[in-house]
Amino acid sequence: MLVSNESQDTNTILDKFKWGLVLVLIAFIVWGNFYFAGPNDIYQPNTIVRIIAVVIVSLLTILIAFTTKKGKTFYVFLQESRKELRKVVWPSRKETVQTTLLVAAITIIVGLALWGMDSVFRSIVFYLTSIGR
Repeated sequence: MLVSNESQDTNTILDKFKWGLVLVLIAFIVWGNFYFAGPNDIYQPNTIVRIIAVVIVSLLTILIAFTTKKGKTFYVFLQESRKELRKVVWPSRKETVQTTLLVAAITIIVGLALWGMDSVFRSIVFYLTSIGR
């Protein structure tokens, strides 16, 4: 049991180190992108080079995050979500258009009904308080 706890503590410390590294890399991406985007900087690299650098460091950051315990759990969640998404029966184009038109029509009807009731209540309040005269 002691070996298991030591192994678990090591994994926890290693995970914390990895998450710290992830935060440092994200801060580095933000700082580097801001620093090298200066308008009058002689050392300003090409925009394409900056984009490639951000993509490479971002991929490294994601790779490190996925090697943690929570990252692995998240990856499994993504895989299971994708499996469930394949089971979804999506509506056809015709059904989507019909539903959209129905929602739009009902929205207009309810809006007009609310506008009408508001006008009636406004007239009643103006009549009772003599504001409209």
